[in-house]
Amino acid sequence: MGKDNLSRQRRNISLSYFFMFLGLLTIVSVLISYWLARKVAKIDNSEVWIKTHSLWIMRNVVIFLILAVFASLWFIPAHFIYWDSVIWVKSCTVIGVFFSGIAWLYLINQWLKGLIKYMQKKAVF
Repeated sequence: MGKDNLSRQRRNISLSYFFMFLGLLTIVSVLISYWLARKVAKIDNSEVWIKTHSLWIMRNVVIFLILAVFASLWFIPAHFIYWDSVIWVKSCTVIGVFFSGIAWLYLINQWLKGLIKYMQKKAVF
């Protein structure tokens, strides 16, 4: 019984890391990753290193979503005014691209950091 639960939790965390990687392409897979990690985090009798990975994924997904929303706010003027017609709209677009890059790099960095610790079966902090 315990080994079956452990393998199910490991499968959920593995899928969560997979969808976290796909989150570099779309926000929907980030939400699936959060949901899978949340399933593992709610279990009381899971191993510590698995629970830390689920909390790690949940934390980094939320931070990535906050960064992505902040980056998307800079693109709002480009919806109303052609981006190359006014200098402040062009600068907002450039700042939006910059913050989008930061969000993307943050997620890939945290994904690599967590996945390396997961393959070593160690807790991630």
